[in-house]
Amino acid sequence: MVHLAETEITNWAVDLIDARKTYGKNIHALRGVNIQVARGEIFGLLGPNGAGKSTLVKIMMTVIKPDRLSGTVLGRPVGNRKKLAVTGYLPEAHRFPPYLTGNQLLDHYAALAKVPRDVRRKRAPILLDKVGMSQWADTRISKYSKGMLQRLGIAQALINDPELLLLDEPTDGLDPMGRRDVRRMLLELKDQGKTIFINSHLLGELEMVCDRVAILVNGMVARQGTLNELTEHTAEYRITADGDLSDLRIQVERLGCALSRSMIVIAGDDRKIVNQVIDLVRSKGHEIESVVPKRFSLEDVFVEALGSVSETSPMARPPNLQ
Repeated sequence: MVHLAETEITNWAVDLIDARKTYGKNIHALRGVNIQVARGEIFGLLGPNGAGKSTLVKIMMTVIKPDRLSGTVLGRPVGNRKKLAVTGYLPEAHRFPPYLTGNQLLDHYAALAKVPRDVRRKRAPILLDKVGMSQWADTRISKYSKGMLQRLGIAQALINDPELLLLDEPTDGLDPMGRRDVRRMLLELKDQGKTIFINSHLLGELEMVCDRVAILVNGMVARQGTLNELTEHTAEYRITADGDLSDLRIQVERLGCALSRSMIVIAGDDRKIVNQVIDLVRSKGHEIESVVPKRFSLEDVFVEALGSVSETSPMARPPNLQ
């Protein structure tokens, strides 16, 4: 049963609680997902293929119905028409009528969004220029490459000047220059006060632009927070010294560390062991050249999240947000 909140204003642009969706009898796409997105931030939903990312966005856009959901989008219940009208959406693997030109397509989607004619005819060329498609504005879409279709898709998601932008794999099919252009544009939109929700399995893309991320695995939120919060714990320390440290191998390995010529790697964040290793190296007459903590990357957090979820029962209660 779909259970929606009353029409109360919240400070969240997106506040989804206990989102659940099952396809057929036993394909559990979402298993009680909680997602909160602040207004004016870039939020990334990360996960492997089949994790439920696209299902969640389609629920927000009312393309599909959830089995259960409480929450709001832009301060109103999911599906509120006025809020849908100020939401931009780029679906994954979108398809456009091939007989239209880029200009015609933007005009068509703007009309569907009830953008006044004079406004949409001014806005379309501006957006085509923003995504690098001005010279193709009057060319039929059937002539477009995959990357050009993706650029056009981003333009159509912006044609109604949305408050909230939902992008499902926005850099799919783009070359490195195209991905860079999209990142720059997203940061510009954030500066304008837009809220941007990105679905992606590309960790590097999210790490460069997102304020906060959630990691979705098997239909559950395994991690959620700012990049600093998720990556603040130290993965290891690397200590380098002058000369060959091979004569310390036995003592170093007894401390649970690894040695490679002039470098000792200490797993984790145990300061006591770090100091023991430093004292050991100095006691043998070696000089310390550097002590470098290596923090977790988003990729490390993602791999850790995959492992933690795979160890739980498929029907286990979803973890609390972090």
